[in-house]
Amino acid sequence: MKNSCEERRAGPSHEFYQMNILSESNELLNIEKQENCWKANNNSNNTVTDEDTKRTSCLDKLKGIHVMFKIMAVLIGIIITLSPFIPKIVAGIKTTETTTEFSTELLPSDVFILVIPTYVDGSYLQSGDGSSQISATINAPENKYAYNAAHALVNGKLHIFGGVSDYTKIARLDDCSLNELPVRLNEERSSGHAALSIENGIKALICFGYSGNFRKTCEIFDGSKTVLTFASDSTHRRGGLGLYKNQPTSVGCFSEEHQKAETLSATGWISLPDHPKRISDHSLVALENQSMLLIGGWDAGNGGARQSGIWELKDENWNQIGELLQANYDGSAIYIGRSIYYFGYVSNAIERMDFTETEELQKVAKIGNQPNSFYYPVLFQNVSNYCT
Repeated sequence: MKNSCEERRAGPSHEFYQMNILSESNELLNIEKQENCWKANNNSNNTVTDEDTKRTSCLDKLKGIHVMFKIMAVLIGIIITLSPFIPKIVAGIKTTETTTEFSTELLPSDVFILVIPTYVDGSYLQSGDGSSQISATINAPENKYAYNAAHALVNGKLHIFGGVSDYTKIARLDDCSLNELPVRLNEERSSGHAALSIENGIKALICFGYSGNFRKTCEIFDGSKTVLTFASDSTHRRGGLGLYKNQPTSVGCFSEEHQKAETLSATGWISLPDHPKRISDHSLVALENQSMLLIGGWDAGNGGARQSGIWELKDENWNQIGELLQANYDGSAIYIGRSIYYFGYVSNAIERMDFTETEELQKVAKIGNQPNSFYYPVLFQNVSNYCT
């Protein structure tokens, strides 16, 4: 009785349905064999009668039905086996105007990036191969709505945080409009802060910045509320946020001109090896191999200079693996497919870094220029006709 009850609670398996169908098919076939379908050699004179012929024909038909039942049983088993994956298959191809899932194997010609600069009326859509740059219309409460705002994706939706227009605002891109949410940041962050998608994109971490003093604090936004989390011992204003070994990481600082690197663990911020330069105003990008790249920036040493270096933090070591074609800082970067797209502020250059399947830097190419000197532009991968 115990096993029977457990089967009822769990529900019948696909093997149960298959065996049930085959059992019924065999039962029908055996009854007909026993009652109606006699072979010719059962007659006393060893001749085939009309009745024998009819019964043999009946048996042949039942064999055909038996085969059909077997095929049905196999098909039902396949459907039941795949049923848990059907919603995922459907979800994988479902898109909306502001949340779209893309393959990691996209070619540059298939890539389109929405760029929202300091003033939203300058927004445009940039193709990954450099073949097109089209104006995009983004609506916002005011034109400088994205000025100094940090940005990150939460549940596939683009969000911006803080900035000059409102130090504690959180806004979400819906269709072609930046809509302010009722939830606010816990602390004012007017400039120099950074945001990063965490926990597989369901939350955002917002850290550092400036509003009367240099922030060392961080907070987490889950789409509906914000909570403070571990603060660092150092400020990393304009030091960015990226993932290293799948943990949030920041490097350097403009205000204090240090070269410290730190990563946020489950117990707080932990020191990593210092960057070789007193770096700030760079872009941090995580690779799938658990390493992190630092691109461009400003070196405060020796009087200060813009940087072209592409640095990789891997296995607790910093190594320069390449260079931008034009030195730059205060830009933004986004990783799509096997390419990183960097939108520079000083030179306005848009550069693409292509990587191999094992994420080795292959080449760097310039694919165009920004229409103007756009400071930390908001970047969002989208479709070719988005808001155009």
